[in-house]
Amino acid sequence: MQPSFLLMSGALLARRISGIQRFRRNMSGASAVLRAGSNPRIAIAQMRSTNDKDHNLNQVKTIIQKATSYSARFQFVFFPECCDYVGSNREETLKLSEPLTGQTVSEYQKLAKDNGLWLSMGGVHESIAESTTTTPEDVRNIYNTHIIIDDRGELVAKYRKLHMFNVVTPEFKFRESETVRSGSELVPPIETPIGRVGLQICYDVRFAEASTLLRKQGAEILTYPSAFAVSTGRAHWEVLLRARAIENQCFVIASAQIGFHNKKRESYGHAMVVNPWGVILGQASQQDLDVVVVELDFDKLANVRQNMPCFEHRRDDIYNLSYRKGSAKLESFDEKYNFGGYDIPKDTVFYSSDLCYAFVNIRCVVPGHVLVSTKRWAARMPDLTSAEINDFFQTVCKVQKVAESLYGGSSATVTVQDGPDAGQTVFHVHCHVMPRHKGDFPENDQIYTELNLHDTKPEQPRRPLEEMRAEAGRFRDEFVRMGL
Repeated sequence: MQPSFLLMSGALLARRISGIQRFRRNMSGASAVLRAGSNPRIAIAQMRSTNDKDHNLNQVKTIIQKATSYSARFQFVFFPECCDYVGSNREETLKLSEPLTGQTVSEYQKLAKDNGLWLSMGGVHESIAESTTTTPEDVRNIYNTHIIIDDRGELVAKYRKLHMFNVVTPEFKFRESETVRSGSELVPPIETPIGRVGLQICYDVRFAEASTLLRKQGAEILTYPSAFAVSTGRAHWEVLLRARAIENQCFVIASAQIGFHNKKRESYGHAMVVNPWGVILGQASQQDLDVVVVELDFDKLANVRQNMPCFEHRRDDIYNLSYRKGSAKLESFDEKYNFGGYDIPKDTVFYSSDLCYAFVNIRCVVPGHVLVSTKRWAARMPDLTSAEINDFFQTVCKVQKVAESLYGGSSATVTVQDGPDAGQTVFHVHCHVMPRHKGDFPENDQIYTELNLHDTKPEQPRRPLEEMRAEAGRFRDEFVRMGL
């Protein structure tokens, strides 16, 4: 009776989850329709930063004044990468950097609050404190961080640039990674008064996968605040921005630096806004301190997505693009976890990704024996979608790293019992991850015998719930410590 019960529970669960997924897709696709008839007005900035931070802050203030003089009816100003400063060399760049709690960002927050505007500061130099005693002189790396400040002066989002501009061309050589540490995650689009905004920075525009993932997560606007090099700007700036707009059916907003920042560095300019059909709505002139004010026509966005529903035509059965940044923070686990019909207590889960999760075991073959399962019920591995396969394997690899670290092992047995003849007792796809040590079994393959029997041995009781909760907490802490 139990297998039939589990299969039926899993089928019901699968139908429920499928319905939720359809609802989410429909709501995401409908967002542009719900916003139709709304034409929010925005301003994008073009400026020329130097190593004089006070001068650059005055430029920011002047641009806001210009924008408000052009139109009193707008809600958002977009500033370019390096709006805080451009250093003359690595040492100066590090020395001038600040944490996001520093004076420069505080000034931006005050400007937003005083003017009742949202601000996109498209790439500030965020100092990295390696310890609590780090001083400005000790800073060895920074983040290139795109921040969003709301009209109350609150910092509501931050995105640390993923792709480092390490290039050699006939005109110049530049290695951003010598100073900047790349970010570790793609930030989901943020809800703002002008729509759902996806955050990127400059060189990120060359990586179409990131923009597509932002669109899949609901983005209506993609941002590329930049300090684009002149030679690559002439060749690729406009075509890249228009391509990102067309392929993702989003507005693209690209504020820009222009001119010589110092003797060695010059930026291309041409700040612009592109609509979802690839039409340039506005473009800055070839001067410093220029401001472009445009309206975002959400009727146009809705029509483009409705008349050419490209994202409904994607062949996820053939190819898949998925973003798998999970969380090991208990407060972010906002869903119920069901394993083959059994409810898993949330506080025994220690990692949750988009489509999978990991949790501690009721009975362990070896210390640290944990499980990874898919969120959607599927009886067998061949029943998984390509996205689930991708997520499942990535999650297993992360869990293995953490389990080995936590239990001091350098090896692991990672196995799937797929089907009853392979020892599967819970008919829901899952993987066993078991950290190993030299000599833990007289014969290595004995672990498979133990695994096959571990749920049926009467002398092996279930672990107390408090013990399982404590182990899940240790796993969560180790995930955070390892940056996974």
